[in-house]
Amino acid sequence: MPGSRFPARVQVVDTLETLLTKPFARGANAICLPRDFDVEVASGFNELARLIAASMGDDDGLIAVDEQLLKGLSVSSAGRQAARVLCEDLLSLREHGRDPTLNCIRAYATDDRGLPIATDVMSFHVDRADIEVDTFLCTYAGAPSELLDNDDATRLIDDHAIRSMLRAATGAEDDDDFADIIRHGSFDLHYRPKPGARVSSCGRFALWKLAVAWPGARVPPCIHRAPPTTRADPPRLLLIA
Repeated sequence: MPGSRFPARVQVVDTLETLLTKPFARGANAICLPRDFDVEVASGFNELARLIAASMGDDDGLIAVDEQLLKGLSVSSAGRQAARVLCEDLLSLREHGRDPTLNCIRAYATDDRGLPIATDVMSFHVDRADIEVDTFLCTYAGAPSELLDNDDATRLIDDHAIRSMLRAATGAEDDDDFADIIRHGSFDLHYRPKPGARVSSCGRFALWKLAVAWPGARVPPCIHRAPPTTRADPPRLLLIA
């Protein structure tokens, strides 16, 4: 996974320690640790995702997966190797003070309110926090997450027509009321690609650290999204912290 395939704001590192400790600087807002697994382990991730997805209820689009669930699955040698990798990744992040979650995703909930800005995770967006924090991602199975360079993006709320339609749809009574609606509804966190923009895949197996919008942040937050995912697609196995 050569660094040249990514936008200029992405930095590529070669150790987990560097990924965890390297600060964002000089405009870079995403750091990637590429990883390769052999064909057997890669197939094991897919096996785990299929088995977990098959065990989910009809109404479940997403469930959290823990080590106990992984160890209780009846899997092949490849599945056992893949489960070992997942457990090691979860442990490594916890040991460095992170709080990772492993999810199996059959389908994401969509924002079907009909508003001018959809705020589900399949929309390009940035994460926001009140304190300094980062987002960690890794896709093991299914379609990978995607990145959009800040220079290739337009914030939806800055489009006058969209802003006017949203104000009318939400019935905001004054500017202060509308500002509260925008922030509390996260409408100011969502973007669209500019014409000709290149969307970059995060790929499978790579561990990513993404910059978040927080007071005092030194770089712009990283714009990303979950790939459009429905029950007709292969299930995703995603680590997020």
